[in-house]
Formats: sequence, C-alpha cells, structure tokens
Amino acid sequence: MKSRFNQALVLGCLLGLGSLVSGCDSKPQPLPATNTSVQKYEEVKTLQGLVSNDAGPLKTGVIKVLTEQEQLLTQIDVVDGPHYSVDVPAGTTLPILLAYYPTADAGEAQRMIAAVVHAAASKFDINPLSTRIAKQAKDLGGYTHKNLVRAAESTGTVPASNKTTAGFHGDPTTQYGGWH
Repeated sequence: MKSRFNQALVLGCLLGLGSLVSGCDSKPQPLPATNTSVQKYEEVKTLQGLVSNDAGPLKTGVIKVLTEQEQLLTQIDVVDGPHYSVDVPAGTTLPILLAYYPTADAGEAQRMIAAVVHAAASKFDINPLSTRIAKQAKDLGGYTHKNLVRAAESTGTVPASNKTTAGFHGDPTTQYGGWH
C-alpha cells in the first residue's frame, strides 16, 4: 500500500501535479498571477534606508532606482555612511527595485536589491537578505506582496516555538533549554 502511494506521489511530481500532490519538493512553487490593483506614486516619494552586507554597514556606493524591467529611473551616490535617501519621480508605477552597487561601473553580480511593492512604505534596507527575498519572489512569479511574503518565510530562519523570546509565557528556566 505504501509503495503504491509513493509511486503515485512520484508520478504526480513528474507530471507536474506538484501543487495537487504534497511532498514533491520543499521549495515553494510559483503561484499563478492574480489581478491586483496597480500602485503608483502620485507625487515624488522619498525612500530611505540602510545599506549593509555581511561585514556591516557600507559607506560608499550607488543606489539606482529601477523599474521591474530594469530601466533606470534615478540614482544617487552613497557617501560618508550607510544611510541613503532617494526621491522617486511622481507617476512611477510599482513594483520597483532599489539596487545598490559598490561602484558606478559594478556589474549585476555585485549588486544587492530590495523590491518595493507598496506605495505607502518608505523605509527599505538593502542587504543580502533583502536580495535573497527579492530574487526568490521574482522566481515565484514576480515582485508581488504575496510572493515577497512567501520568499521571506522560506528564506528566514524560524525558531522553534519554545525557543522564541517574544510572547514567551512559560517557565523562564526552561526557555532556551534552561539557564546557561
């Protein structure tokens, strides 16, 4: 009985029925595109944040604001610190990308990105995690709220429920496996 189930599971996966058959692989599967309302900036919007990599804050570089099709909208230089502030032109349709390059002539392999999908948000840190989330969201079908959430959930490390500090209501001597 169990081997027939496994055969059906493998067959379902091979036939592309992964969304109907649970267990084909652990990677999130792309969702079909749904009609969502188009968001855009009605007036100039200032976006800001912090640029960092695994070694820490980055003090120099270039931030480019790109359309989803990678067309340049505007750019600024990052100087004397990891904080940036860039004005996005009125009429810009979302999603857009905030792309950090270490130098003006750096290639795509050296860039880090953050995807912007909500017109109301204005703070976007650009770092290796934001880059992984944006890339995975694109692989899931594009820069949408739903795909960014799915990418963030599968990219981040989620602690076991008894290991979290926020909302812990149990015996403090058992939290994190006891006192250290």
